[in-house]
Amino acid sequence: MKDLIVVTGGTKGIGRAIIKRFAANGFDIITCSRNFPDLESLKIAVEKAYPGIEVYIFKSDLSEKKSAMKFINGVIGLNKHVTVLVNNIGSFISGQIHDEDEGTLEKMIETNLYSGYHITRGLIKAMMERKEGYVFNICSVAGIAPYLNGASYCISKYAQLGMTKVLREEMKPFGIRVTAIIPGSTLTASWDGTELPESRFIESEDIANTIYNAWSLSKNTVIEEIIMRPQLGDV
Repeated sequence: MKDLIVVTGGTKGIGRAIIKRFAANGFDIITCSRNFPDLESLKIAVEKAYPGIEVYIFKSDLSEKKSAMKFINGVIGLNKHVTVLVNNIGSFISGQIHDEDEGTLEKMIETNLYSGYHITRGLIKAMMERKEGYVFNICSVAGIAPYLNGASYCISKYAQLGMTKVLREEMKPFGIRVTAIIPGSTLTASWDGTELPESRFIESEDIANTIYNAWSLSKNTVIEEIIMRPQLGDV
């Protein structure tokens, strides 16, 4: 049976780069996004670039539990073994604890923490039964070092890293590897319009290559955390 990777939020940036990297190495793809036309465009592009690869797409807003559960059921309904899960969904809202908009913390927690929590719970049981699989959570340096104007984002990312560490301990007896990818500023659509040069950012493809290389290691080995920063330091 062909290997299969689930990448949440796969139409742009890091998610898209991961999909292309794994498709180039024979993986079928499952992904989701809130924008269905973007999903259709991704499916056409990847299947054209990598003949024989199948891309399964779902319109989902994983910050909403109902939508996340629908996505989980859709994946399970395909009756395919998920080899790798990448929890990539995330968003950023600026602000400080004392003055950010009401509801900012809830939105950051729902998007950056709960989405991965629900998707992992829904898909990891099959991995546990087979005693194989790999989970990558796309965390952030904001989860290891706080900064101004990123209050609720930092809080959510600290929590996401904590969840990843807990999951790693839980999955040891089942042979399932768990890695926290902890990148700094990455050149994605969220930086559109910036006047900073590309040299100040990590490239999405570098993150994708890092994930693939970690997966390619012996099953006796796991890199628990990978911190990646621009060579010139954080923006």
